[in-house]
Amino acid sequence: MEVRESTRRRRSASGSWSGNRIVVVVPARLPERERADMVSLLVSRLLQTRPLVSSTDTDLAERARALARKYLDGVAFDQVRWVSNQRSRWGSCTPSRREIRISDRLRPVPSWVLDAVLVHELTHLLVANHSPEFRKLSGRYPRMSDADIYLSGFGLGLEQARPRM
Repeated sequence: MEVRESTRRRRSASGSWSGNRIVVVVPARLPERERADMVSLLVSRLLQTRPLVSSTDTDLAERARALARKYLDGVAFDQVRWVSNQRSRWGSCTPSRREIRISDRLRPVPSWVLDAVLVHELTHLLVANHSPEFRKLSGRYPRMSDADIYLSGFGLGLEQARPRM
């Protein structure tokens, strides 16, 4: 995220996506407290409209193929797709059918987080459990532990945002 000051703006601010970054432009003379509130509001709105990293199943499969080549010696799969019926998992793998399903709740996450989930599921095509061998192979992805931390917080946020009945 980048915050820019504008001497031409008086009271309004704007925010937009620039690649994978959010750019917020605020009035230069805006008090710090108001600036923080304005930036926070604009960032939260923009995060809800984040461009999709991989919008189609085809995009997702292409991304998975590239990751398989780079980190897992080109492990092959038959299908990778988005699903809307996974609420307690980020992804799942059926090694016998060589199919991977990724929860559509991950559509707004940063690309490196989605990549970590894909590498995790691709690794299950080689090792079905979460053994030390599995951890060693999935750990080839350099941001796996960062993604685990991100997903822990993201999951808590989704839980907090869920309407209570």
